[in-house]
Amino acid sequence: MKVQICALTRTLVQSAAITVLILPQLAFAQGSKVQGRDAPIKQVARDVSAPLKNLATAATAAALTTDAYGVAEVRVERDGPEGPKHGTGVDRAQQSAAGTATLIPGDPAPPLANFEGISNNDNFNIFGGRVNPPDPVGAVGPNHYVEMVNLAFAVYSKTGAVLLPPTDIGALWAGFAIDDCTDPSGDPIVVYDHLSNRWILSQFTTRGLSSTTEPFYNCVAISVTGDPTGAYYRYAFTTGVNFPDYPKYGLWTDTYVITTREFGPFGEYGIGVYALEKKAMLKGLPARAVGYFLDGNNPAILPLVGDGLLPAYLDGKAAPKGGTPIPIVGTQDDGAGYGATFDALNIFDLTVRWLDNPQVQSSLVLKTQLPVDSFDSIFPCAPTSRDCLPQPGITNPNQYLDILSYRQRPTWRLAFRKFPTYDALVTAQSVEAAPAQAGMRWYEIRRRAGAYSVYQQGTYAPADGVHRWMGSVAMDRFGNIGLGYSVVNGVDVYPGIRYTGRAAGDPLGQMTIAEMTIIDGSGVQTTTNSRWGDYSSLNIDPVDDCSFWYVNEYYTAAGQASSAAGWQTRIASFRLPGCRATDVAP
Repeated sequence: MKVQICALTRTLVQSAAITVLILPQLAFAQGSKVQGRDAPIKQVARDVSAPLKNLATAATAAALTTDAYGVAEVRVERDGPEGPKHGTGVDRAQQSAAGTATLIPGDPAPPLANFEGISNNDNFNIFGGRVNPPDPVGAVGPNHYVEMVNLAFAVYSKTGAVLLPPTDIGALWAGFAIDDCTDPSGDPIVVYDHLSNRWILSQFTTRGLSSTTEPFYNCVAISVTGDPTGAYYRYAFTTGVNFPDYPKYGLWTDTYVITTREFGPFGEYGIGVYALEKKAMLKGLPARAVGYFLDGNNPAILPLVGDGLLPAYLDGKAAPKGGTPIPIVGTQDDGAGYGATFDALNIFDLTVRWLDNPQVQSSLVLKTQLPVDSFDSIFPCAPTSRDCLPQPGITNPNQYLDILSYRQRPTWRLAFRKFPTYDALVTAQSVEAAPAQAGMRWYEIRRRAGAYSVYQQGTYAPADGVHRWMGSVAMDRFGNIGLGYSVVNGVDVYPGIRYTGRAAGDPLGQMTIAEMTIIDGSGVQTTTNSRWGDYSSLNIDPVDDCSFWYVNEYYTAAGQASSAAGWQTRIASFRLPGCRATDVAP
């Protein structure tokens, strides 16, 4: 099904004195029209930092303000406009039996690397308090793994050696012109740009939450070299008075993309889509930016954007040609209260042409809505929408874990890969796979000659009483798909981390690889805000283009004893059958 539903186009002309935006109407096939709204993004500061290892050594951090548990809740999430929600617990793509495929001779025993990442105790050592949720995220390069959480970052070797210990995120922007960036605000994202051998570390700012006039920023740092402990080009891109919540980054040949869910000071809500000039940022030069704001307070737009969109994140060495549209993907559930009338994937095309300075031409087109097998993103949680998944030994529902399924959005990442005859994209989201059972819905979308289709989809939810949620999915160069996620039940499965996968030639919609354990939990979370991380991260090793690296959170008995939010993170790598240690990406 290919329906061009809406289009935004823009020509940006910049000079020292004037910025002109030409923005036509946003039109819908149904006949309704609303005026497209400008997304106020621009670069307001840039510099080059001292080596990150020096900034980390000199870092000092202010104490956190915590609750009765000694925990600070990072960025209390706001709700956009919603209607009544309902769920049925019916999923037409449920895989109710686990895969059984095992390794073939010559394949490496999984997992490969498997080591401790940042813990909430590190936050305590840095700030004198702990935070919740952690939002663990990371990326892998030729020789390093960089992890960020709320509210710290660290650099490891690929064998787990600590090369730069956990450090306050704000230290990365020490001495920067925008002082807001030095705060430990969070919602971080790490990107390794394998096309340019650079690292991107980011966070948003939050000082504007206490004001109706103070601006917000996306703070973006890009490494000067391939050494993540070295110097960084630092940028601040303002979104004006709109709070750029939940920023997610896309990687493309000539563009970095940011998507946000935004809130204005007077009830404004919508989704921001931003393009940053990659070529300039790689050199530390003034960078152009263009943006779009999709107004979630418009009932015709809200079903299309829900709680967020994900930008394509390019994996592999095969790169699209210049000017190729960048996919931006969201999901909609007809029971999620956003006004959707059917379950679907909503796919936008973002096209950006960085012409000779100062001109930029760009367009954002809702290319198609792809109906999918029915799913239910509304989990039966009580007493609040976050009190969802039981834990062993926990009888107070206020201490159940948040599945976050009611957030109508796919979860990090939207992994993109170019094959000779088609493009492939994979992403996932948490759902109610069966009555009161959480599972991971995943999709493979293909694009041929500009047209999108759902190649396969599935909901991984073996009928064993274990909840699987907060996952991330990726594809290796052979077309094999890996899926990592959190696990828990109310009896004997403590919050831990597992993964599964499928080979490219396996039956469609099935995760056929026997489920593997990265680490079993031995403790539980006892905070009453119930928040679990808002995302985890599965990434592809650029060296062989087939090793998966995953980071997520879990609990130990010692972590539980240390704090109500005594979470830890684990970093692990694995390969699926057919990918061997001697493989090197072509």
